[in-house]
Amino acid sequence: MENQNNVKILLISASPRKYGAVNFVREFVVKLCKDIEKVDVIAIDVYDFNIMPCIGCVSDDVKLCKLPCVIDDDMKKLYEYVINSDAIIFATPIYWYNIPGPLKNFIDRLTILENAIFTEGRSKMEGKVAGFIAVGNDAGAIAVIQNLMAVMNSFGAIIPPWALAYHESEDEPINNEKFLLDIANVVRCATLMVKLVKEGKEVKYWYRADEEYTALITSIAREVYKKLEDSLYLNS
Repeated sequence: MENQNNVKILLISASPRKYGAVNFVREFVVKLCKDIEKVDVIAIDVYDFNIMPCIGCVSDDVKLCKLPCVIDDDMKKLYEYVINSDAIIFATPIYWYNIPGPLKNFIDRLTILENAIFTEGRSKMEGKVAGFIAVGNDAGAIAVIQNLMAVMNSFGAIIPPWALAYHESEDEPINNEKFLLDIANVVRCATLMVKLVKEGKEVKYWYRADEEYTALITSIAREVYKKLEDSLYLNS
């Protein structure tokens, strides 16, 4: 699908369970980006990459924390994705009121981009738009999202209205229409905010919940869910 809005979204998921709820959210967001918002999207899962923990160069000397990172791992490629994106949307499970370890490693390693304030004069995260989606069988979604919001805002990212969606239930996310609508609006509001920042386009309203939009979002979600369900059945 052609990018009609000149917006580049980076979707970062964090789940080792390719048959789980986070993978459904990931595929759903990708389809929303392409079919509804008509923007470019790159989807990565941190479990697919070798991301070593940060070694804290910045604590020794703020000038040492700069690109290229001294750690030789897959972050070299992931830094390119982050720098070239307009918006970053996180889709994460809830691990004891927090994010999984590999995602924590990824975020800690973004310090090098934020620290460009001191090495280059401006954070490489400044002005990027952020959105947040958390999924789990138990409580903790708000704690996860609050933490991610605080970090991204401290990096210099912009948090738009309705930038969060969460599902806390043992029931499948596909059965939570409000969650599906919230996800769609995370993508929508991230796109609108990027356009507002880049082009100064006025936003008449952010969150959509009209019947036509809700029906469309639900239909897309069920299409994605069935495709994943069929794929898992064939591979079992």
